[in-house]
Amino acid sequence: MLKVDHVAIVGGGFSGVLLAINLLRHGSVRVTLIERKPDRLGRGLAYGAAQADHVLNVRAANMSALPDQPRHFANWLQARGLGQEGSFARRRDYGAYLCAMLDDMRAFVGGRLSVLTDEAVDLTIADDGAFLALKSGGTVAADIAVVAAGNLPPHDLPAFADKERPAYVNDPWATNIAQGLDRDHTVLLLGSGLTAVDCTLSLESSGFEGRIIALSRRGLVPHAHAPAQPYAVRSERLSGPASALVHMVRARAAEIGWRNAVDELRPFTQDMWCAASPADRSRFLRHLRPYWDVHRHRIAPEVAARLDTLCGQGRLEVRAAKVIASQADGDGLAVDLRPRGRAAAESLRVARVVNCTGPLGDLRRVKDPLLRNLFDRGDIRPDPLAIGIDVDRQCRAIDVHGDAQERLMVVGPMTRGAHWEIVAVPDIRRQVWALARQITSAHWVEAEGL
Repeated sequence: MLKVDHVAIVGGGFSGVLLAINLLRHGSVRVTLIERKPDRLGRGLAYGAAQADHVLNVRAANMSALPDQPRHFANWLQARGLGQEGSFARRRDYGAYLCAMLDDMRAFVGGRLSVLTDEAVDLTIADDGAFLALKSGGTVAADIAVVAAGNLPPHDLPAFADKERPAYVNDPWATNIAQGLDRDHTVLLLGSGLTAVDCTLSLESSGFEGRIIALSRRGLVPHAHAPAQPYAVRSERLSGPASALVHMVRARAAEIGWRNAVDELRPFTQDMWCAASPADRSRFLRHLRPYWDVHRHRIAPEVAARLDTLCGQGRLEVRAAKVIASQADGDGLAVDLRPRGRAAAESLRVARVVNCTGPLGDLRRVKDPLLRNLFDRGDIRPDPLAIGIDVDRQCRAIDVHGDAQERLMVVGPMTRGAHWEIVAVPDIRRQVWALARQITSAHWVEAEGL
């Protein structure tokens, strides 16, 4: 068994910080946490770029960062007068919660935790360790390196590959998307999921009074959380081909409602994904993912009410269509699109297009220096669906030869190809909890490995 005294974690967002905390809680290892943006430490993209009116999509009762202390976040929130277990807390408050946890851990363990404000640009794996090269010119030598890259920026649709700001915004979190707009302008959001919801709220909060069009192939928007009626929860996971699973979930939804039918699958989703064939996984992504997402990743009722108000005022429109092309049109863009179910195309003039298509997962298209170097050298490879980094069930990175690497691991959303449900707090907290206990051998010490 590999002896581990020092773990280097690349990425100081939710996944990286929570892994560091769990490693320090469960073992005596040293941890070096590397984050290039100090304002994102403990917050990452989801909580670091959030505005004051952005709230969590899950109630506080299920947002504890610690699986063994389910009320941890709700108690923290209540103690500060910021909400209670049924609240949809502000994302900024959740970021502060994570930072407070990290500060407490630093004070407790002292020199066992080092936090570097730097960027890891390369990583060499050798028989005697993992060696990180930093942008500053420094190096970090560790027994194990863990990549916690989080969600990468979305990739450009072909129609916008050559377009630039301010008419086209590729990364909605990297700028003030309302800057320079007035009430006569129209903004086109590419996508109608959670990112588009956030961008809509950001535009409204910034004082934008113009028109917003959220465009996606099916025109689906996330459903709102609603009170659930009591029902007998499923105790075993579903099995069978994708077509049969869809039929069973539809039948179950007729009994207990779509929200409940999707929620009760949560304890089994990762096992169902792992048991599915590559062909079934591919079909799911192609045909069912949009429907899964709007039922599974829901929004707070107050957010849904704001969207409904904007729709009622004619300021927000959700359209089902496919983008065909775009051309410069003065200071804006003329976008050609084909509405769903129609053969004829139409043109739409907009002042700004914002890419809300979701995070990049295809390693072949990444620009991040560390991931690019690891990929080019064959130390990591795309998963079979090209939606993340290929890993095994123990989070070990699979190299180009198909071998799992003992000294290189990956956590968080970039492992979605292996786990699928690995973008929300409840899923990531279980992943990093299990990995920390594996690295520190805590599961053996507490007799759980017997």
